[in-house]
Amino acid sequence: MQKPIGIFDSGYGGLTVLKEIKKLLPQYDYIYLGDNARAPYGNRSFDTVYHYTWQCVQWFFKQNCPLVILACNTASAKALRTIQQNDLARNFPQKRVLGVIRPTTEIIGNYSGTDHVGIMATSGTVNSKSYEIEIGKFFPHVKVFQQACPMLVPFIENNEYENEAADFFIMKYLNELLQRSDQIDTILLACTHYPLIKQKIESLLTKKIHVVAQGEIVAKSLVDYLQRHPEIENQISKNKSLHFFTTDDAEDFANHAGLFYGKKVMAQHIEL
Repeated sequence: MQKPIGIFDSGYGGLTVLKEIKKLLPQYDYIYLGDNARAPYGNRSFDTVYHYTWQCVQWFFKQNCPLVILACNTASAKALRTIQQNDLARNFPQKRVLGVIRPTTEIIGNYSGTDHVGIMATSGTVNSKSYEIEIGKFFPHVKVFQQACPMLVPFIENNEYENEAADFFIMKYLNELLQRSDQIDTILLACTHYPLIKQKIESLLTKKIHVVAQGEIVAKSLVDYLQRHPEIENQISKNKSLHFFTTDDAEDFANHAGLFYGKKVMAQHIEL
């Protein structure tokens, strides 16, 4: 029986995380689920994001996943703590659910020489203050400046991020962020969609500002986690398989997914 690692996102952005995880850990089986029918999560309430995320996590558990990665900043910010502290402890004590915020905040302060870090994210992630809180735990001396970027995900998902309208909003958000502090030397792209515009963002900044995407950080953190938790690692099947699922149209998902994953994919539709 296959026991894959589950990778979850509200849409396509989590594919950028899956791509990096698969690169470092190719031996495992994986399944990816995008809740595209209800995306985006960014502007939804805490209760709604929790309800949707927990519903999807339970679907992964039915697919025999011992470990699920919430490769979605909004779900990690608004749902992960409740799932870990309440739902798993009560109903699935042998299962594990991890997010993308903790691995990033554990090391982001190491990138900054000025201790001024900028965050670009969805409105939901910014409003949750998760990054401010978590970075404060690991780097209490670091000042965090957040910028909500509500227009970026629609541009990216519709493959319109190379046009002038997208450029306008990217520049607008960068200017608003950098106006908060002229000492920002590190910008964290705290949305898994944003790696697709990382080069564009870098081209608009001085080389003194370091732009950090999450995928590689999360992948390295997972390698470390599995080394430290053999009781979980030993459960995961190792056949190098990979399957994609979506709550929306499978063909449409496949057409968009290649943009994020870097190669063509085949997907199946599921009902939750």
